[in-house]
Amino acid sequence: MMPYFLFATGIENSYPTIHGGRTRIDEMESCRHYRYWRTDFDRVQEMGISFLRYGPPIHRTWTGPGQYDWSFADETYHELRKRDIITITDLCHFGVPDWIGNFQNPEFPDRFADYARAFAERFPWVQLYTPVNEMYICAMFSASYGWWNEQLSSDQAFVTALKHLVKANVLAMRAILAVRPDAIFIQSESSEYFHAENPQAIGPAEILNARRFLSLDLNFGRRVDSEMYEYLRDNGMTREEYHFFVDTNLKHHCIMGNDYYVTNEHRVSPDGSTRASGEVFGYDGITWQYYDRYRLPVMHTETNLAQGPQGDEAVYWLWKQWSNVLRVRNDGIPVVGFTWYSLTDQVDWDTALREQNGTVNPLGLYDLDRNIRPVGEAYQRIIRDWGEVLPTQSVCLRVPVVPPNQHDAAWSRRQRRSERTAMLGGTSAPANSDGGR
Repeated sequence: MMPYFLFATGIENSYPTIHGGRTRIDEMESCRHYRYWRTDFDRVQEMGISFLRYGPPIHRTWTGPGQYDWSFADETYHELRKRDIITITDLCHFGVPDWIGNFQNPEFPDRFADYARAFAERFPWVQLYTPVNEMYICAMFSASYGWWNEQLSSDQAFVTALKHLVKANVLAMRAILAVRPDAIFIQSESSEYFHAENPQAIGPAEILNARRFLSLDLNFGRRVDSEMYEYLRDNGMTREEYHFFVDTNLKHHCIMGNDYYVTNEHRVSPDGSTRASGEVFGYDGITWQYYDRYRLPVMHTETNLAQGPQGDEAVYWLWKQWSNVLRVRNDGIPVVGFTWYSLTDQVDWDTALREQNGTVNPLGLYDLDRNIRPVGEAYQRIIRDWGEVLPTQSVCLRVPVVPPNQHDAAWSRRQRRSERTAMLGGTSAPANSDGGR
């Protein structure tokens, strides 16, 4: 079976809490997905998209330790399978159920792994996963900026949240692989860069540029820089916790998903404060930095821009991002996919979900009435024009993607048996490894 190029979109399913955990911001509710989910799946197919970043709302599904309400997931995933839409299943997107509390809870990683395994057992035809979305951003917004969930602002709170998020992700990968040995993990993470605005800001900028890699370093089992090792240890990570990450290497099952928005680059002042710089290096330059560090296949897993007063701002941003993807791919980075996020407009992301204002952000391929936007029409053209042209044979996906309607096919069963045998025998060739880097 020929590998696909992963043209994708997503259905926004953020659900952090604010107001000290008393208020849940549920973007599926705000964007009316619970009401219009069948229409949303119609729109995915109308776009000509085969891959959908999607996941059940964790706070409604995971009701207690070992307790699950699968009713909504059963309906939606049954429909996705029937339509043969390939999901990149997102299990944790910026929040946890009320009974867990927040990301400071040390019980979260092990319990989340149980949830991931339960999902994989219930939906064994799902192959692609993002277990925990944007771990770095989640830890920053929850425990450094003090915006979401635990709403703390300290280095120790940030390190605690980060180590729990990454451990949850690693344990979830292990749990899913026990059920689906040919699973592929597309680890969506924000790609950032911090620019020093003058010589006095070089030091603070270097620290921030080292810290941006922490979630992926730990997730992929890469030894962190010496300054970051001291930072982790000084703020509560034990030697045993650190070695768990270094010694648990599931990198060869991963694709590096990197998200890029116009807000991903920052200007740093001498006191370490930051503000948005706008696009300076762009997706091309920053993706090379991440690829040089991890040497994994890459997927552009999120981008968007608001449709502005001229009506073509988002269309131009889409063209620019797609041109960057083609550039890095032609320059030698194995780029396997591209995503406009999300399918519909979003609500209150202009305040980073810190306030409930009901403000509609015109970021989607469709508006909230499910009418296509100009950027949706432009994305349709890209998929139509490039879908048959991209030489996917050169993309190093060692394990082919299995569409839902092929899950029970003989070749798919052979593939899973082969992967399981390799895992048990310890002979699985790390196709995405970097040769010992």
